[in-house]
Amino acid sequence: QTPGARAKADPWQDTGQGSGILKLFLKLCPKSKEPEGLQAPPLLLFPEATMALSDVDVQKQIKHMMAFIEQEANEKAEEIDAKSEEEFNIEKGRLVQTQRLKIMEYYEKKEKQIEQQKKIRMSTMRNQARLKVLRARDDLISELLNDAKLRLSRIVADPEIYQGLLDKLVLQGLLRLLEPVVIVRCRPQDILLVEAAVQKAIPEYMIVSQKCVEVQIDQEVHLAMNAAGGVEVYSGNQRIKVSNTLESRLDLLAQQKMPEIREALFGANANRKFFI
Repeated sequence: QTPGARAKADPWQDTGQGSGILKLFLKLCPKSKEPEGLQAPPLLLFPEATMALSDVDVQKQIKHMMAFIEQEANEKAEEIDAKSEEEFNIEKGRLVQTQRLKIMEYYEKKEKQIEQQKKIRMSTMRNQARLKVLRARDDLISELLNDAKLRLSRIVADPEIYQGLLDKLVLQGLLRLLEPVVIVRCRPQDILLVEAAVQKAIPEYMIVSQKCVEVQIDQEVHLAMNAAGGVEVYSGNQRIKVSNTLESRLDLLAQQKMPEIREALFGANANRKFFI
């Protein structure tokens, strides 16, 4: 065989339609492995037979190579699809987890707000109930004090008891002022009783204080006629006043004895402690 004949039989030379397609196939898929179910094209097995192929054989080889390329492309496409699916699932999981955390944080914040509002409402309701109880207790105490003031008339109704009480009230007023001149005011109907109380109180005052005193009974200004009784004692210039009316004495006694009164009415307060 001549060198020219050998050159024509070389599949790597562009001597025919089949060898050109072969070179194109090798350039496109230089490292492709043979797909399963497909055999290598005959050109690869017997390159010296290229020149003997007919057009039908060439078409068959072209179809065979096209199937081979399509198979390779399908595998690449499946690989890309699998990778895309994996990346999609990862991204979807990340987004779902992020949104889940946001939702949990949102509802946790809402729950805390609701709990805080509930505590505020409960505290407000407790305070309102406590204030309502305190108002009811104060109303009851005020009612009792008013009832006690009405009962003071029983003391005034007994002249002997009332006279003894006026004696003490006038003497106490003098000792609290310790003034050389004192003015005493009383109800109009008590003037005679007060005059007797003053005459009895002056000697006792002088013994206790070792001082002299001039006592004047106010004949122009009096206590209200509907007052319970008692006296008001003023200094000579009327700048200092000692209220010894029965109402004021009752109010002072109620103020001093209020803890005992509350305990007697409502029981001991566990939240309040008194130290002596």
